[in-house]
Amino acid sequence: MKPTLTLGPVLFNWPVQRWRDFYARIADEAPVDAVVVGEIVCSKRAPFLAPVMDEVIGRLAAAGKEVWLATPILVGSDRERTAMRDLLECDLLPMEANDMGALALLEGRRHAVGPFINSYNEATLAWLAGRGAVAVSLPAELPAAAVATMAKMGTALGLSMEVQVFGRAPLAISARCYHARAHGLHKDGCQFVCGNDPDGMPVSTVDGQPFLSVNGTQTLSHGYLALAAEMDRLLAMGIRRFRLSPQDLDMVAVAKAFRAVLDGERSGPDVVAELRRMTGVPLENGFFHNMAGVAYAGAPAPAA
Repeated sequence: MKPTLTLGPVLFNWPVQRWRDFYARIADEAPVDAVVVGEIVCSKRAPFLAPVMDEVIGRLAAAGKEVWLATPILVGSDRERTAMRDLLECDLLPMEANDMGALALLEGRRHAVGPFINSYNEATLAWLAGRGAVAVSLPAELPAAAVATMAKMGTALGLSMEVQVFGRAPLAISARCYHARAHGLHKDGCQFVCGNDPDGMPVSTVDGQPFLSVNGTQTLSHGYLALAAEMDRLLAMGIRRFRLSPQDLDMVAVAKAFRAVLDGERSGPDVVAELRRMTGVPLENGFFHNMAGVAYAGAPAPAA
């Protein structure tokens, strides 16, 4: 099976025009095979994207991209449950489930499982496959040994296994909005202040060290997860889908760099060096190397 480069959904509150233009450029210029679209962090943002959603999906599909619709990470109100049910009524596109409620509604239907669902062991993979999952994106915090075990089991079950290789690692989701609270606002009257931070709001420790990034109700890593130098190992484990999570930078250039690694045209360490120049944000791969997630460990030699 040919490796797939996947672009995950935009997690941040970008203006609708920018959101639409971002996907237009992805459609025209980015060498990604699959694109996951949808507002998955905050249901209050979704109505702003709705008027251009069909246009974006059509543009991506016309460019030959495999398009998946993503469900929200956390559904906590009657209004959100109704919106999710309405979303799942669409049978023209495959769905990526990011919430256990979505999994229940998708039983028996071909779907993917996003990285926001805790897929930590082989029994979970077997359960997911038995309910209709065809692809599973593993949580970002799994170490290499666990990824290898899960990849082996997933492959045996006929699942296409995915790992996030770029972008801030998702750490938590909350019913409360820290982003609003940090500005002295309540979630219901947030004034969409998360839109002021198109790459997330940095959070520092008491002694001023960068620590996390907040995106509305979501907590992310401060640094960018970057597994370009580990992609040979991931391929050897049986991973066949490689996810890029959009950030506030040139994602077409990022996609081209990771595609070059998959195609054997560039080395992973070379791409890591380019990412350091591009991002201005620390790179992280600690989880994969069984270290603190914030760390960046030099990758070992490629697997035979």
